[in-house]
Amino acid sequence: MKKVNLRLKGMSCASCANKIEQAIKNTPGVKECNVNFAMETSTVNYNPQIANVEKIQKAVADAGYSAEPIEELSFDREDAEQRVREAEEKKLKRKVLFGGFISILLVVGSIPAMTGLHLPLIPGWLHNSWVQLVLSTPVMFWSGKSFFVGAIKAFKHRAADMNTLVALGTGAAYLYSLGATFYPGFLLSQGLQPEVYYEAAVVIITLILLGRLLENRAKGQTSEAIRKLMGLQARTARVIRNGEEIDLPVEELKVGDVILVRPGEKIPVDGEIIAGSSTVDESMVTGEPIPVKKQAKDEVIGATINKTGSFRFKAKRVGKDTVLAQIVKLVQDAQASKAPIQKIADRVTGWFVPVVIAIAISTFVIWFNATGNLTLATITTVGVLIIACPCALGLATPTSIVVGTGKGAENGILIKGADSLELAHKIQTIVLDKTGTITQGKPTVTNYITVAGTANSKEIKLLSLIAALEQNSEHPIAEAIVNYARSQGVKKPFPEVKNFEAVAGMGIRGIVNDRSLQIGTQRWMDSLGIDTQILERERQIWERDAKTTSWIAVNGKIAGLIAIADPLKLSSPEAIRALQRMKIEVVMLTGDNQQTAEAIAREVGINKVFAEVRPDRKAHIVKELQARRKVVAMVGDGINDAPALAQADVGIAIGTGTDVAIAASDITLISGDLRSIVTAIKLSKATIENIRQNLFFAFIYNTAGIPIAAGVLYPIFGWLLNPIIAGAAMAFSSVSVVTNALRLRNFQSSIR
Repeated sequence: MKKVNLRLKGMSCASCANKIEQAIKNTPGVKECNVNFAMETSTVNYNPQIANVEKIQKAVADAGYSAEPIEELSFDREDAEQRVREAEEKKLKRKVLFGGFISILLVVGSIPAMTGLHLPLIPGWLHNSWVQLVLSTPVMFWSGKSFFVGAIKAFKHRAADMNTLVALGTGAAYLYSLGATFYPGFLLSQGLQPEVYYEAAVVIITLILLGRLLENRAKGQTSEAIRKLMGLQARTARVIRNGEEIDLPVEELKVGDVILVRPGEKIPVDGEIIAGSSTVDESMVTGEPIPVKKQAKDEVIGATINKTGSFRFKAKRVGKDTVLAQIVKLVQDAQASKAPIQKIADRVTGWFVPVVIAIAISTFVIWFNATGNLTLATITTVGVLIIACPCALGLATPTSIVVGTGKGAENGILIKGADSLELAHKIQTIVLDKTGTITQGKPTVTNYITVAGTANSKEIKLLSLIAALEQNSEHPIAEAIVNYARSQGVKKPFPEVKNFEAVAGMGIRGIVNDRSLQIGTQRWMDSLGIDTQILERERQIWERDAKTTSWIAVNGKIAGLIAIADPLKLSSPEAIRALQRMKIEVVMLTGDNQQTAEAIAREVGINKVFAEVRPDRKAHIVKELQARRKVVAMVGDGINDAPALAQADVGIAIGTGTDVAIAASDITLISGDLRSIVTAIKLSKATIENIRQNLFFAFIYNTAGIPIAAGVLYPIFGWLLNPIIAGAAMAFSSVSVVTNALRLRNFQSSIR
C-alpha cells in the first residue's frame, strides 16, 4: 500500500467533503480515504498496482473538485501557501466591504417599505425598486459569484451542496424582486403586493461571505502548531565544501555534508559531531531545559540550539528524514485523520442538502396552498434554504482534532491519529514497562563478585570473558557490563567469541577461550541444572535493594554474580500517583526477577507487578487485561515492547526508545517523561468534550433553526424568521464552532 496526501480545492461545505471522500473510496485500488474539511486535505491509502495518484485526481475532478499532491514540507512551500491564503483573504475582504456598503444603502432604502415610516433623512431615490435592482446586481453576481458558479457545477455533477442552498435562497429572493420590478401590475392583478427583497438577497450574501472570511481566519489559527514547528528549523547552514565555508539553504544540504555550527546558532539537520564540543539545548525534542554536553561521535538533532562552543558535524539525515520533519509529518497525518466520533456527522451531511431542498419545496407548497400568499411562501422557503448549512457539522470534529493534536505536539506528545486521541480518554489500565520507561534506561554495574573470592586478578580474568560475550548483545545491561569491565582495566581487543546466542528473556551464551559461558537469570540457570546456592545470600541482599542480578556460569558451574541498578526517572513516582488519582489502574511489566521488580514497584507506588516476563509474553498479558473488558494502554521503549504496543488499545512509546517501538505505537512521548501520559489523557478528554460541544450546537442549530425558518411559529405567534436573520445565523454558526475549537489552545498541561 502507498499513501498520498492531497490538497483539495472547490469545497464549500461538509457535503462536499463527504462527496469527495465517497468518490475517492469508489476508485478501484483505494483502501482508505479521509477527507478533512477544516484542513481542505485528504489522506488516501491505495494499492499502487491498481490505482495511482492520477486516477484518484480524476475521481475528484469527476466529482466536480480538484486535488493536488501535497509536496514535502519546506519554507518555500509554506511561504507560497501563506501568500495564496493572504491573496484569497484580501479578495474575500473586498467583496465583504463592497457588499456591506451596498447592504447599508438597501436596508436604509427599505425602511419605509418594512416599517411604513417615511423618514426625511432617507433619500427618496433609495426607495425606488429600479435603483435597488441596479445596486444589488453587482453584489449578486460579483460578490456572490462563487455561490452560483458552485451551484451550477454541483448541478452538472447531479449533486447539491451549500452553494446550492445559498444560490437557491438568494436567487429566489432576487428573481421574485425582479418580477415585482418589471411586472408589478401582474402581481397586483393576482391580489399580491409587488414587494421587493433585494436587500435580503444582498445582506444574506454579504453576511455569508463575512462568516466565510472569519471562518477562514479562524481555521488558519488551527494549524498554528505546524507553523510553529516549521519555524523551529534553521533556514540556512554554513557548509564546508572544497575547504571553503559557504551558506546554503537547508533544502540544498546532502547527507555527508560537513557543517560548521557556532554558539547561539540552530543546528540545521541531524548528524554526528566530528570535531569540537559544546552544550546543546535539546528542549525542543526532549523537553529538558538543561543543555546537554556534546563532543566527537555524539549525535545532534536539527532545530536544536548550540549554546557554548563551536563544532563541526557530518549530516546524517536531511530533508524529510530529520527528526523535526518526522515530527511535523506525524502531526500532519494526525490532523488529517478522522476520529470515529465524526462518523455521526458524516452520516448526517451525506443526505443533509437534498433533505433541506425537499423541506424548502414542501414549505413553499404548503404555505402557498394554505394561504395563497406568494410572499409568505417565498420568505419561508428562502429562510429554510439559507439557515440550513452543514458546514458547522463538518467543522465540529476536524477543527478540534487539528487544535488538539497541535497542542499535543507543543507539549511533546505526538499523536498518530484522531482515533488514538479519541480513545486515550477512555483508558482504564496502563501497563508500564520497567527499563527505560519507569527507570532511566541507563543501567550501571553496582556489585560484582566471583566464586573464587575477591582476588583482583581472578575477577579481572573472568570479567574479560564476560565483556567479550556481552559486547555481542545490544541490551542496555550488556552495555553497562562492558563499560564496567573497561573501567576495571579490561582492555580491548576482547577474546574471540564463538557460537554466540541470545536467549530471549533469559540471557546470552557462547564459547570464549574454549570455555562455555552463560550469563543470565536465575530461572535460566535453574533450567540448565546449574546450582546457584553458592551466591544466593548476595543475590537476596542485592535484589532487596532493587538491583537486577545476572549469574555467570563457566563450563556448567556458577563462577560469579553481577548486580546492575537502573535509576528511577525522577518524574515516575509523581506521574504514577497522578494516574492513580484519575482512577486508572497502573501495572508494571518486566523481565526482571520478582524480588527486584517488587522493590522498584514499592518505590513508585505500583501494586500490581508482572515479573520475569519473556518478551513474547508481554503482548499475551496485555490481551489478558483486555479480556477483563478494560481499555488498556501499553507504555514501552524497546524492540521487545513492540508486539505489546501493537496489541494494546493505545500504544504509547517513549521517544527516546527504539524506532520499532515508536512505529508500533499510537502516541509517542518525545521526552520520555511519564507525566506526559497524564497530559495526553487530559488533552484527549478536553478534545472530546470540545467535539461534543461542537456537535451539540451544530445539531441543535439545524434542528431548531430549520422548523422556525419554515414558519412553524407563525400560526401560533404570528412570527416569521426574516431571511436576513437566517443568513446571519448560518454565517456565524460555522464561526462559533471553529472559535469554540480554538479554546483548546488554552489547554494547560498539569498533573494535579
